[in-house]
Amino acid sequence: MKTLLLVRHCEAEGQEAKASLTEQGIQQAQQLIGYLNKLSYPIDKIISSPYKRAVQTIEPYAKDTGLPLHIDTRLEERRLSGQPLFNWIEVLKRTFDDIDFKVDGGESTKEATVRALELFKEVMNEKQKTTLFVTHGNMMTLILRYFDPKFGFNEWSRLTNPDIYQIDLEKKNVSITRLWNEQKTN
Repeated sequence: MKTLLLVRHCEAEGQEAKASLTEQGIQQAQQLIGYLNKLSYPIDKIISSPYKRAVQTIEPYAKDTGLPLHIDTRLEERRLSGQPLFNWIEVLKRTFDDIDFKVDGGESTKEATVRALELFKEVMNEKQKTTLFVTHGNMMTLILRYFDPKFGFNEWSRLTNPDIYQIDLEKKNVSITRLWNEQKTN
């Protein structure tokens, strides 16, 4: 059996790649250390989006455990557009309804999912049993959607910062559990 942990970054100051965590986000990253250390199984590998907020989310845990932090651009947030959009929520919703839809400079749902799945296929062939991935809300939802098609716009809108989902894979059986739903990060 393989276990994949998907972590959405903690509260951040913005959406750009260089956006840092807020003061509350920094506190949340510290809380993640204790939470992840209490899991009933060890984490063997950490892979993070290169975005600053993702790295800052998991760096304290990586330092605490001594696990190396691997950076992979395939976990970057999905580019919705090459330009700021005033109606980005409408565009995002449409991308979940039509997986091939995209606007100029953006990625379709299909393109972003294929990008992330390349990484997941590599990890599935590695010896590690449990891999933790740090990513972003939209990308997290697309990954979850691959394993369970019910995930879409509504599920994206209910994600929190941070958030954690566990995907257990055993042969053809897939089990998805939201781990962070009862956590308080104040």
